Amino acid sequence: MNFKAKHKIPDLGVGIGARAKHYAGLFGDAPAASDPKATLDWVEVISENFMVDGGRPLRNLERLIENYRVIPHGVSMSIGATTGLDTSYLTRLKAVVDRIKPPWFSDHLCWTGASGVEIHDLLPLPHTKETIAHVSERIRRVQDFVGVPFAVENVSSYLAYKDSEMPEWEMLAEIAEKADCGILFDCNNIYVSGFNHGFDPNDYVDAMPQDRVVQMHLAGHTNKGAYLLDTHSDYVCDPVWDLYRRALGRFGGVSTLIEWDEDIPELDVVVGEAVKAKNVRAQMLGAAKAPATANAEAS
Repeated sequence: MNFKAKHKIPDLGVGIGARAKHYAGLFGDAPAASDPKATLDWVEVISENFMVDGGRPLRNLERLIENYRVIPHGVSMSIGATTGLDTSYLTRLKAVVDRIKPPWFSDHLCWTGASGVEIHDLLPLPHTKETIAHVSERIRRVQDFVGVPFAVENVSSYLAYKDSEMPEWEMLAEIAEKADCGILFDCNNIYVSGFNHGFDPNDYVDAMPQDRVVQMHLAGHTNKGAYLLDTHSDYVCDPVWDLYRRALGRFGGVSTLIEWDEDIPELDVVVGEAVKAKNVRAQMLGAAKAPATANAEAS
């Protein structure tokens, strides 16, 4: 059955990552060029920032929930690790999800450390059948434990494994099917990895199972000449906007988020990127409907 239909996954529209620098503006406590609550359809929060028993973080989260639809996005689940799942982490994650009550939650297709050492990076996995079996089983356990649909995100990468047996998009698609989970499709990460590894990012878009993409990310990166670095420190570049257009053409209306995590500008700048995404969505989704409308009128 269609994953999004089975779980009644909604298209939330366009939002931004809620960052502490912007809380006053998001809450309406600081002046802004425009009212973010009138522009933004939703916000994403970093799950780990709210895995606490109380205090200011949870008060801020409650205010976000009062004003916006909120989706939790994790950065340290390490779903691809070979160590056992961290039940303490999952218990705290479930508490955050239960507080927010989102239609889905997400984390990355990666590993973040080994032998008890957390290196605070999102490291890619080898593209193998063994990885597919290992990660799929872990995702099923996480999804069952938390009790809410889970979406796994493709990461940007700067190295490749000699043991890989297939392209990343084939592995991700098969993991989503075997784990029966959603996909968080990061257009910027695909563009960065395509440049770094020499593949066509359009092939990645075209290979994704349409019914499993529940969310998309857009962000900026830094061009280092020989490679691209996923920094989330700039405007979304034109080729990534083009990739987003292709993704909209394939997946239709999917909740879209603007990420900006380094050199964070004023809230109005990030909201401006969200407005651009709204305009691109309107153009693409309107164009997709146009032929059917024309045919209906002709008949």
